[in-house]
Amino acid sequence: MQVKVSESARDLGVVLNSQLSLSSHVSALCRAGFFHLRQLRQAMRSMTTAAARTAAQAFICCRLDYCNSLLYGMSDGLLRKIQSIQNAAARLVTGTRRCDYITPVMRQLHWLTVRRQVDYKVICLVHQSLAGQTPAYLAEDVRLVTDTDRRFLRSAAVRTCFVLRTHNSFGDRSFSAAGPRVRTSVPPHLRQDMRFAR
Repeated sequence: MQVKVSESARDLGVVLNSQLSLSSHVSALCRAGFFHLRQLRQAMRSMTTAAARTAAQAFICCRLDYCNSLLYGMSDGLLRKIQSIQNAAARLVTGTRRCDYITPVMRQLHWLTVRRQVDYKVICLVHQSLAGQTPAYLAEDVRLVTDTDRRFLRSAAVRTCFVLRTHNSFGDRSFSAAGPRVRTSVPPHLRQDMRFAR
């Protein structure tokens, strides 16, 4: 009996390759996204703008949002491929030409860019972990500086997270390092306004 080794595997809808670069997942996501955009393009003629926006969010944005916290720390080239799907969906919904700037269109639709969506998802997971609303394996990865140090620090008032030091890019992408790092990038006055249930 011979065992066949595969270069990639699908788990919970995410395609993982042997280098963990998620390039296979991005390719599959782009293929599916552009397929759905071609299908939507045919139906757009008979839809109102609100219906077109809802259809684009249902078929495209939900796919881009699924498991997108795994995309944290991904190379810019792969993120640009995913962003091109969202840009094409925004142009399809609004009827914007390819040569027009996409940033005002994204603002008009109230859509975050893919990189901002990934950061937002990670910040939400950290917030839920600190509030005790996530499973224990996630909550253990996020600690406050006040929980790790016995001294009183000025950072205790703004609930600063302890940022784990890592020594390679895979460690930088882990939730225990990336989550606190992204949360500390949020302005202090916003972190102070977050309410946590203990």
